[in-house]
Amino acid sequence: MDPSSFNSPELQNLLEQEKQRAMVNEMVAKLTSSCWDKCITSTPGSKFSSSEATCLNNCAQRYLDMSVLIMKRFQSMQ
Repeated sequence: MDPSSFNSPELQNLLEQEKQRAMVNEMVAKLTSSCWDKCITSTPGSKFSSSEATCLNNCAQRYLDMSVLIMKRFQSMQ
């Protein structure tokens, strides 16, 4: 492979997309783990109880809101 191709815009774009995909996957894994531990207190059945579903929804929303807030804060620092 030609060493100059490592700096190609296409490769840089692909790397950026993969980095973003990895960040989203990491966020989903953290969100799932922390919200599950907080909201699911018993062995789950075929579906969540209404209180579990509400808790999971609220937890996920707060997690995403905080993630956006943190990202905006980092962007403003640059």
